[in-house]
Amino acid sequence: MGEPDAVPDGPVGPVAAAVARYAGLAGAVLLTIAGWLGGALPDAPLRTTLAGLWHAAYGPWTLGCWLVGTGLLVGAWWSLRWGAPSGRWAYLTAGLWLLPPLFAPPLGSRDVYSYACQGWSWTHGVSPYQVGVAAAGCPWTDAVSPIWRDTPAPYGPFFVLLAGLAVLAGGGLVGALVLLRVVAVAGVLLAALCLPGLARAAGVPTRRAAWLALACPLVGVHLVAGAHNDAVGLGLMLLGLLVLVRYPGKPRALVVAGVVLGLAVAVKAVAVVVLPFAALAAVLGRYTWRALLRDGGWHAGAVLATLLVTSLATGLRLEWVEGLAHSGDSQQWTSPPTAVGFVVDYAGALLGRKPHAVPGVRLAALVLLAVLLVALWWWAWTALRRLNEVRQRVIQMASARPRVTLLGAGLALAATVLLAPVFHPWYATWPLALLAVATRSPARAVWFVAPCAVASVLTLPDGTNLARFTKAPGAVLMTALVVVVAVRLVRAVPARRAR
Repeated sequence: MGEPDAVPDGPVGPVAAAVARYAGLAGAVLLTIAGWLGGALPDAPLRTTLAGLWHAAYGPWTLGCWLVGTGLLVGAWWSLRWGAPSGRWAYLTAGLWLLPPLFAPPLGSRDVYSYACQGWSWTHGVSPYQVGVAAAGCPWTDAVSPIWRDTPAPYGPFFVLLAGLAVLAGGGLVGALVLLRVVAVAGVLLAALCLPGLARAAGVPTRRAAWLALACPLVGVHLVAGAHNDAVGLGLMLLGLLVLVRYPGKPRALVVAGVVLGLAVAVKAVAVVVLPFAALAAVLGRYTWRALLRDGGWHAGAVLATLLVTSLATGLRLEWVEGLAHSGDSQQWTSPPTAVGFVVDYAGALLGRKPHAVPGVRLAALVLLAVLLVALWWWAWTALRRLNEVRQRVIQMASARPRVTLLGAGLALAATVLLAPVFHPWYATWPLALLAVATRSPARAVWFVAPCAVASVLTLPDGTNLARFTKAPGAVLMTALVVVVAVRLVRAVPARRAR
């Protein structure tokens, strides 16, 4: 493959690179200042209007620092979307950008308080899958967002275990928050270690993959400062896939990868959509149904065993599966199916009817998601089967196999995030990481980089989601975007068949 990091896809001069690096760093510093002025501190009052945010103590300074900082960070990341000057430069710059948020209070969300209370509930003998943190008696309930105080935990038993250990070792709320951030940072570091191996395996320059996946503002604000459990889940998922890509067909490696991916699912269930593609990566040699059952069987068995062991070891059994049903309690236009449901309700109101379309549209989206996941897996399987018949150079075959499986998994995660009943900005980090290591064309990377840039501006430092204040216009714009994308996809089908 030569030296993929040596030559950029486009001209990146030293001056442009330096401007991007330090503009992003300035943005990260401003976001941290905004966090201390008006972030999601435990005793910060919950604001329900933009006016309330503006008239709060240091309100104008908080919003000013947040808006300017976000603009600088997003602009700097976007300016090098074609790739950083080198892999080393990308890692160093992303690391610089992540340092200020490391010392900020929780930013962009109050979910970390929910984690702490769920861990507290478990350590006090109350299942977080049966009752919300308020009913469990958590002493830090006031710091939790009201919508999640009475909602059972939607996370897996392994993360509940980690949250419980953080509470026990932390000795209080501040200590628990610090340790939960340590867990999140460990997840980001694990992802950073896995990215080069996955990118090289797929024939993608490390300098571009690392830049897109690590320098994205969503990582610093939500995974590091916000301490979201997506960080550790993402790190475990990438590690499991890396083991499979490097050691396909080897029973020990398949078991290790299965355990790691099982833990990823036991952190957050979204990782489950990657498992069918991981089974494809596990195959050694020619792709046949027999080989898939043989190598994929080892892998699947390890995943199931890990889920069973973690469920039983924590005493939570399979209660956590029931908790997933409550993850869609929130309704915001940032979820495309929810936005379409809102627009149908608005249209019905104009006609004097109340269709209550959101649940129906969400259900239809989940059915569509199931169809898409099957179609994506079948596409990956048939593409890999074709490689059995095509004579290519060994090095091309070596990069084609992992690229197909990683791209399929990334597209599956993107479909899951977009068609789920709820979308939060940090959800985008899952498909972003895989698509960054699997997309060879810089031009094609724009289609998933642009949504991540937009998602980076959807929240305020105290966790307020701007979607709350833009429900009607946001729903209309999102629905219009859905229609445009659907029309373009339909028009593209005949063109592809004609090729």
